[in-house]
Amino acid sequence: MPSFKIDVSTAVVFVAAPPTPKLVSKQTGEIAIDRETGAPLATVGLLVADEGEGNLYQVTVPNTGVPENLAPGTPVTVVGLKARDWENTFNGQTRHGISFRAVAVTPLGA
Repeated sequence: MPSFKIDVSTAVVFVAAPPTPKLVSKQTGEIAIDRETGAPLATVGLLVADEGEGNLYQVTVPNTGVPENLAPGTPVTVVGLKARDWENTFNGQTRHGISFRAVAVTPLGA
């Protein structure tokens, strides 16, 4: 499926939830791996505020693009943010949504 670039150049972005490993399966605890780089993936909660509106996004980022000390409330810069719609069927139920992916999330001024 195609992905779409998201321009956050005029937005203020803060960490809402610290990075956690992105799991392939909660039962096995297997961590998802980036197909392009081979790096383990993490999920970071970001609060993006722009034009008087704030939204919370769960963004998937390779571990190589996330510093260890990323804490809630930290203002950050997001590199290469993209959105992609998804749909799957499991046990007869169809689910759909939008996933967010970035190359890196770095503390502002780092």
